[in-house]
Amino acid sequence: MQGIIIENKSNLYKVASIEKENEGTIYETKIRGKFKKEEISPAVGDYVEIKVLPKEEEKEQAVIERIIPRKIYIKRPKIANITQMILVLSSKNPKPDLIMLDKQLAFAELMGVKAVIVLNKIDLDKDKQFEQIKSMYENIGYKVINTMAKEGKGIEELMEILQNNINVFSGNSGVGKSTLINSIFGKEMTEEGQISKKNKRGKNTTTKTRLYEIEKNTYIADTPGFSTFEITEIESKDLAKYFREFNKYINKCEFLDCTHIKEENCGLKKAIEEGKIHKDRYERFCKIYNELKEKEERKKW
Repeated sequence: MQGIIIENKSNLYKVASIEKENEGTIYETKIRGKFKKEEISPAVGDYVEIKVLPKEEEKEQAVIERIIPRKIYIKRPKIANITQMILVLSSKNPKPDLIMLDKQLAFAELMGVKAVIVLNKIDLDKDKQFEQIKSMYENIGYKVINTMAKEGKGIEELMEILQNNINVFSGNSGVGKSTLINSIFGKEMTEEGQISKKNKRGKNTTTKTRLYEIEKNTYIADTPGFSTFEITEIESKDLAKYFREFNKYINKCEFLDCTHIKEENCGLKKAIEEGKIHKDRYERFCKIYNELKEKEERKKW
């Protein structure tokens, strides 16, 4: 029987059957010892083949026999086979972390996964700075949705985007990921966090990755919040490739190995001067580039 792993707790995996005759049935499963020997660890989102064992204590019991080859695998948060990233920012409390957003977008480009940006808590942004953020990323070509999760605003539009995807919700603690998920289902599926009054940062409430089924072939994952997002999979010299709007101008640099940082005759810098690339986005690229470069230099020692 085939199923999808929807939750992992210690060495127990909850697997939802995807076969017609058992659709919706959830099995508590363990893994065969061979996986440990082969250093293969099942992850939420993995499609697996399971063998159902005799019922015990009125629970469906099974064992994972095989992990079906993954299309995509992310190490942190640990999840497999996602097809879409929902990148959540809050307009206020906490303030939008655009450095993190640009790292996430670069990672999505690297993985070949569609990315959608959600700007939550727009009602708290009295100066409407979120409109500038929305305009910047829409001009690049990303879908941006404004939401007020607690009031249900924007949820219908978000629901349409989620269809027929395994969606992972990502963003800093406190931006409203859990509130969005609860609004989508119309009930409390996950614990909602609170914002620290002292530093306006979120308190992380999600402690494990969990896959929720909205309807057939449509899932959303709630993942642990994190305040940093490292993209060590990308080398500094390749970073520009994963800034979508840069690709038109990379080949217009004077030097083939242009870093787009210190060089004068740089295609990116010329595009910025002509207003074709947003200056703020380029400045964040420079910060991320230098961060990656510094880590690469440290590794050499």
